[in-house]
Amino acid sequence: MSVHFDERSGVVSCTTPWGSWSQTMEEVFVEVRVTPGTLAKEIQCKLGSRDISLAVRGKDILKGRLFDSTISDEGTWTLEDRKLIRIILTKTNRDAGNCWTSLLEGEYFADPLIQDQMQKKLTLERFQRENPGFDFSGAEISGNYSKGGPDFSGLEK
Repeated sequence: MSVHFDERSGVVSCTTPWGSWSQTMEEVFVEVRVTPGTLAKEIQCKLGSRDISLAVRGKDILKGRLFDSTISDEGTWTLEDRKLIRIILTKTNRDAGNCWTSLLEGEYFADPLIQDQMQKKLTLERFQRENPGFDFSGAEISGNYSKGGPDFSGLEK
């Protein structure tokens, strides 16, 4: 049985008032804590290519324009143990450099340290995909990620 890269390398998540969000090269994961005993029929969730809205018992929890586009018909949500909503969004742009700096435009930003950790994780994930058989889950990367990531132009494959 193969272990997924995230299971070996850990998840870098951004904490929010309602839960957290994290990302891989391909997907964005949103976890929303709700009152224990919540029923699926009490949840209204709409996942568009650039918009998201989540309400529980008529109260808006998350609503707005996503940081970047997603494939709307691949977005899903589930209710786990009647206390946690998990939303999975599939990124349209799946390049390692496409590290979302916030979940929504203007809201739920990753602080600079978390953003740097997210970008490093996506870069390691890219290395893992480009070099199957090597384990990059414990690797360390140094570089400046504030301008879209490090420059790899001088590296040989």
